[in-house]
Amino acid sequence: MKIVRSIIAILAGAVLSAAVSAAQAPIMIHSHNDYSRNVPFYQAYAQGVASVEADIHYNGGALLVGHDDDEVTESIESMYLAPIAKFYRANGNHPYPDKTKTLQLMVDIKESVEPTLSGLVEIISERYSDVFCTGGVQLVISGNRPEPQDFDKYPGWVMFDGKLEIDYTAEQLKRVALFSECFSDYAGWNGKGSLVIDQEKKVREAIDKAHSMGKTIRFWGAPETTTAYYTFYNFGIDWFNTDKPEKCAAFFSNWGDKNFQIGVRNISQEGVSGTSKLDKVTRNFAGFQHSKLQLSKGIDIYTPTYRNDGSHKKIKNVIFLIGDGMGLNQILAGDYANHGLSLMNMKYVGFQHNNAKDQFTTDSAAGGSALATGERHSNRHIACADDGTPYESLTDWFSAQGLSTGVLTLGHMVDATPTAFYGHNVERDDSDDLTVDLLSSNLDVLCGCGMGDFVRRKDGRKNLLGELKDAGFDIVEKYEKIDGSEGKVICIDKRMDAAAEESNISLLAEATKKTIAQLRKINSDKGFFLMIEGAKIDYAGHSECLPGSVLEMLSFDMAIAEALKFADSNGETLVVVSADHETGGLVILDGDEKTGRIMGLYFGNDHTPTILPVFAYGPHSDEFLGTYMNIDIPKKIKKLTSRK
Repeated sequence: MKIVRSIIAILAGAVLSAAVSAAQAPIMIHSHNDYSRNVPFYQAYAQGVASVEADIHYNGGALLVGHDDDEVTESIESMYLAPIAKFYRANGNHPYPDKTKTLQLMVDIKESVEPTLSGLVEIISERYSDVFCTGGVQLVISGNRPEPQDFDKYPGWVMFDGKLEIDYTAEQLKRVALFSECFSDYAGWNGKGSLVIDQEKKVREAIDKAHSMGKTIRFWGAPETTTAYYTFYNFGIDWFNTDKPEKCAAFFSNWGDKNFQIGVRNISQEGVSGTSKLDKVTRNFAGFQHSKLQLSKGIDIYTPTYRNDGSHKKIKNVIFLIGDGMGLNQILAGDYANHGLSLMNMKYVGFQHNNAKDQFTTDSAAGGSALATGERHSNRHIACADDGTPYESLTDWFSAQGLSTGVLTLGHMVDATPTAFYGHNVERDDSDDLTVDLLSSNLDVLCGCGMGDFVRRKDGRKNLLGELKDAGFDIVEKYEKIDGSEGKVICIDKRMDAAAEESNISLLAEATKKTIAQLRKINSDKGFFLMIEGAKIDYAGHSECLPGSVLEMLSFDMAIAEALKFADSNGETLVVVSADHETGGLVILDGDEKTGRIMGLYFGNDHTPTILPVFAYGPHSDEFLGTYMNIDIPKKIKKLTSRK
């Protein structure tokens, strides 16, 4: 312990900055048995907890910390009072630097109340009155405490831990800071699954009783699991008693990133998520602004006619929708929140493995290129072999068949997935060369954001837009103008860069209709191929932002609905929906089927190699059943649409 104490001074400075970044939890965290850890107090304080606990013994005039007599080591003054006072004074008479969090010190008296409590009051009154006697940091006495009728024998700044079994008078209740109850007196739950109904009732009754008296409640000895975290939160328990402050604080931090419900404004988090976790091309993305991550109502769900679904009729058009970063749980989150998705009305579902050629986990370049070409790729490579030899993409193949081709993304058009359908390069970040590939591409329509990569270049070309115009492209800056051109068109719409919110959630769907109209205008006889990317589902995963993921998923689903509507209108269109990879390792933890409330936790902020769903609708959609590699999707599409 002496070695540990010697590093406290070093840690103290780091703790100050760590506490600043800790998000305010939606539940107060009580660091139980705090003194038993390697760095008592500091370890909990760094997590921004609302309460720390010290068990004390009266030992020859000294107040020593420890659960039992044989483990006492240092005084409560050196372990708690002095460090708390140091931070309080350094922060301008506040427990934490951000001046919004509160702190209490719970002292559990393990022996007789006197002379222990009087000794503690004396120390505080003499050296720390500015911290505790003013209420800046609340002192709460637990364990062996005075009888309620003796509360008034101690200064008014000394508060007490209450017991629900005691019938306090109104005056005595004023001295009760909170109620602490032994969880095993109410339930024998181990923190897995759910409580037995009658035990849950007892727990809820205890919570209600404390709240009816205007007090908060803590259960000590309660299970500490992820399930227990959200279960107790849903019950309305005010304090979470933890022996794992880092784990508990991590779960309850950034609460707004983990919860979403349509029609309910999430006020537990402000600011922006995600501006520093994206790649080079998307570095200018403004992030997910929590004040805008809400919807007043859900999106409409389209139910297809199924008239030609699974038939073996000729396919004239193919619409391939790729939800970047969209795994099963991203789909489920949107489905639960919206009480359904158009995507979930597609009956033919398969699964694809998506490992890269050189790595177990793919990036968007290798994943998108596999979907574009039917060839396995090394990470960072765009539609080419390891030596740079170009692979034929679906747009190349369909153009050779005489069809018009298009790429539409609700994101940056020079990002990995869209470029896989028109460019070839061994480096996904080589935006100069990838945009030059457009000059020789077979693409008829390209829509997304990313004006900077056309006008601010490093390759000597002052402005690529002029060259693209000479190559036959009309250049427009609003998706509404896509179908106003007579021929090939590139739409660089800066609105495509923004995160989905109430005002723009239909943007991708509206652009889908315009793009289909233009592709049909260019070639109404032979048909078209269109790739549509829901780009920012991936952004949300990198940002670990569940509300962002749900809104981007709903935006993508609205585009899926438009594809299904078009497929039903002619009976000759195959619609395929899948993903290039999953992002974030999203896990759905909790929710409510009736309200659509959803809670999810990300494993991390990068891609995972999880298996991905493949949805198909229209003629030959039954060919997409089963499990296969991602490269089999374009191979199936080619086989089903070959006109030779």
